[in-house]
Amino acid sequence: MYAQRPAEIPSTALTTMKGQRIRREKVLVVDDEPAVSELLQEWLEKAGYRTVVAPDGIAGLRDFFNQRPDLVIVDIVLPNLNGWEVCRRIREVSAVPIIILSIKGNETDKVRGLNLGADDYLCKPFGSQELLARVASALRRAKMPAVSDENTEYSDGVLAVDFRRHEVYVRGQPVDVSPLEYRMLSCLLEHAGQVLTHEQLLDRVWGPEYDSTENVKLYVSYLRRKIEMDPSSPELIQTVRGVGYRYRRPPMAEQLA
Repeated sequence: MYAQRPAEIPSTALTTMKGQRIRREKVLVVDDEPAVSELLQEWLEKAGYRTVVAPDGIAGLRDFFNQRPDLVIVDIVLPNLNGWEVCRRIREVSAVPIIILSIKGNETDKVRGLNLGADDYLCKPFGSQELLARVASALRRAKMPAVSDENTEYSDGVLAVDFRRHEVYVRGQPVDVSPLEYRMLSCLLEHAGQVLTHEQLLDRVWGPEYDSTENVKLYVSYLRRKIEMDPSSPELIQTVRGVGYRYRRPPMAEQLA
């Protein structure tokens, strides 16, 4: 079902006095199948990650609050509390990266996971190299600044963003956005008026390992639902057919500029 040989440890891992490679990041694995959780723990620890394993949803939430992991890997089918609910509750209080595991690869479940704030969705079976690549990519994205350090606020009369607090306001009202939605919006605002290609957005928001521009289209649609007056006829996040997207400052902001 899974690859038997772990991927090679990335060169970015830390090295101890004894030559053992370790990382500072801690990963929480929430899975009720011992064979799966033990294998994931083996892969992760051989790659240098500190690992905590929880056998059900309640234990997973408890370990999340007690252990303060840098990333969470959670299966959907769990006793006591399913993975959807674990993901939802974590996202209510934290922007920590979440990778969902599932035997279901249909679009409905993937969209549901992303809507709940998951950063990635991995279908079983999978190999060690794919898992470790997705873990490394999610952790790297979490550390990347969404905008340059020089930008602390943005406001154009319709949309306002406090980059220090990661707060978004639309027409004066606070709007909840997921970590990936926030990164996408920040990227568009940093280059307001400029056209960003699907590939540029994919690289800057998800990372160079990702090649599916469907992620970009999906998250643009999520943002439009939250910031546009009429998402079916967007005025702020505009589509440039065959190229990508741009954020167009509203006319009132252009007049004041």
